[in-house]
Amino acid sequence: PPSPAAPDTPGSPQPEQPSEAYARQLLLEEWRPPSGTLELPPRLTWRLLFLRRPLYRNLLRSPNPEGINIYEPAPPTGPTQQPLETLGNFHGWYIRTEKLQNDRSWTVKQQCVDLLAEGLWEELLDDEQPDITIMDWYEDSRLDACVYELHVWLLAADRHTVIAQHHVAPHTSGRGPPGCWLQVSHVFRQYGPGVRFVHFLHKTKNRREPGGLRRTRVTNSSVSVQFRE
Repeated sequence: PPSPAAPDTPGSPQPEQPSEAYARQLLLEEWRPPSGTLELPPRLTWRLLFLRRPLYRNLLRSPNPEGINIYEPAPPTGPTQQPLETLGNFHGWYIRTEKLQNDRSWTVKQQCVDLLAEGLWEELLDDEQPDITIMDWYEDSRLDACVYELHVWLLAADRHTVIAQHHVAPHTSGRGPPGCWLQVSHVFRQYGPGVRFVHFLHKTKNRREPGGLRRTRVTNSSVSVQFRE
């Protein structure tokens, strides 16, 4: 006779999902839109939004590739011959090197966030125009007067038309101990209709030394969407 079939292994219990009405109540309390309510297009449900949580969430992939804690000084590191991609989880980042003079170079990391794919919807972006907040932390490496640049573009559906943009290249003061973390941030407000993508790009300075490349590190990068408080 044939061997008996192996018993089914029960799967992990799935958390109970809220009803449509309860999901709406929870999200409106959490998001607090200015009008007190939100109208969803027919293709969307509150239960789906409850699962995806497109607001108040970091939309960048691998925002802390090297696992560095900003609440502690940047861990000491010497020059290295290893490619950056081998030093952490850089999934989602497009990385290239931009050579400069005097043994300097930029490491350029960028990614483009598809706002609709992340769960936002056209009517929300065009009519409500919630804040789009950019934050980043970079190491005061003292490798040059300017060791970091941030460039962000809000793009239309064609990924080329620029609706709003922000660029900053801060110079450090040189005061205090090296290796501390410095924050940069920007909030896009009232940017107009049509935004569908956020192109995030930052550059960090490197210096070539006999033992390899000494890098400026960056961590806790974020792009998030939220209502004005």
